[in-house]
Amino acid sequence: MDKDEVIRDRRPMQARSFLTAVSAALLSLVLLATGLIWTMDRRSPLHLAEQPLQLPRSARFVPRDASVSLHWLADPSRLPAYAQAVAPASERRAARDGARAWRNGAFALAGLEFDAELAPWIGSEISLTLLDGASDPGWVLALTSRDSDGARRFLQRFWQTRSLAGTDLQISSYRGIGVISGRGALIGRDPQPLATALIDDDLLLLASGRGVLEQSLDVSQLKDQHQLGDQRLQQTVADLGDGVAVLTASPAAMQRWLQLPVELTERSDLAGLVASLRPDGATLAADAVLAFRDKLSPERWPPLKDLSDTAGGRALWLAQLQNPSRLLDSDDQHPLAQWLGPILRSQLKDQAAAATLVELDEGPLLWQHQADGWLLTTSREQPQQAVVDAQLQEQGLSRSELDGDGEKLSVWTRLVRQRGRTAGLEAQLAVAQAHAASVDWWGETLTGLKHRQDTRGLQPRLRQWQAISTDARPSHALVLGAEPSQNLLAAWQPWAFVQALAGQSLKGQVQGLSLVVDVDQQDDVGTTLPLHARLDLG
Repeated sequence: MDKDEVIRDRRPMQARSFLTAVSAALLSLVLLATGLIWTMDRRSPLHLAEQPLQLPRSARFVPRDASVSLHWLADPSRLPAYAQAVAPASERRAARDGARAWRNGAFALAGLEFDAELAPWIGSEISLTLLDGASDPGWVLALTSRDSDGARRFLQRFWQTRSLAGTDLQISSYRGIGVISGRGALIGRDPQPLATALIDDDLLLLASGRGVLEQSLDVSQLKDQHQLGDQRLQQTVADLGDGVAVLTASPAAMQRWLQLPVELTERSDLAGLVASLRPDGATLAADAVLAFRDKLSPERWPPLKDLSDTAGGRALWLAQLQNPSRLLDSDDQHPLAQWLGPILRSQLKDQAAAATLVELDEGPLLWQHQADGWLLTTSREQPQQAVVDAQLQEQGLSRSELDGDGEKLSVWTRLVRQRGRTAGLEAQLAVAQAHAASVDWWGETLTGLKHRQDTRGLQPRLRQWQAISTDARPSHALVLGAEPSQNLLAAWQPWAFVQALAGQSLKGQVQGLSLVVDVDQQDDVGTTLPLHARLDLG
């Protein structure tokens, strides 16, 4: 074989070797880029809530009968970045600063400075427990460390700075764990009793007193007394899906902190509330269950028949109720009747005509509150017009027919005396009715009734309804626009607390609120009542 033939034979081999090398290099680059992108994507603040919920290790130190427990399962250092990422471009700095202020304010309640004392080492699992015991009420804060030495270094600086400020320290051992306690504070702050314990070098317990801390250490030794040993609670938390936090509340705390009615919270079979929190873009979503120890003796509430697909209007808020007549039955012992019934009766106060319709309606009912008065949608001939007419006549109303816009309306009016130059009698409208193929419409005013044809005006509320009802089995729902949401939250104590932590009013950021109650679910252990909420923030 001559030299030229050898060269020709080598060229394909060299080409193949070159292509193999290039392919390997390209494949390496692709894999490296994919790994970097995946890593950067997982570290993105937008993935803050994409994790299955579970009780953290610190739940071992939380009594099952704690008044309130809050387990935060996301890195608090990433919270401002998340708020900035989901906010509109013009509001990103304000959103970031607001989230930072809220986070720092929460830790300041325990006398901690997040940026200076916690940021370098704090991990993603944080638990707060409120205890209402008669002997030792107080709180316990559990903090995890990202490394094995961060919590220890913090503990040294923590007590050193407070010792310099005049705190007398007591160092002892309890159940084989070192406990440091003292009554003092940083310079310029009121003295407060504090106690700390370091568990396995990476879990720090900070409590409002030595007695409270020792109570948590006692509970941790008894599986049947702490949350981590509660298999039903663990399953409930897992069923809630993804999120950043788990909240539990005792019946007493549900009344005191969440302002739920006494008729519900003082039920002997009520075990408490378990809830999850999950940011979803600029919306804060919450899923919860009310747990009851026994099967409910009243008949289960049926699923809601959705009337929104037939609806139009200009609702500031809308409610969908399954069997409102049952909700208003004061003898019904179902938790929903005890909870929602008083709210519905309060809403109907001084609205006699609307109250008559709702009391007679066995559902479903779609109630819209508009600037031009209330607008109700009911199933065809439910309630029957003759029964409604008889009730309204007892209130001094008379029925007549009215032609308008090519349809015949039924109207109920009362005669009222006019004063002034045009003294005399005038027919004042109380309610007007219109029929459709499958539903009846009832309006407080003719203008409000006419709005039922405005399907575009109802779209903001319908989008809220669709967002919260997709994965639910609703029996009742309430969807509010910006102004009604702001007014409702203004009277709710936890919202005032959140604003206090943020150091500013958050009223202008509230764009909507949606609430859904599912049908109750029963098993051999008891009954759960699922709840869902979505708070839309600007």
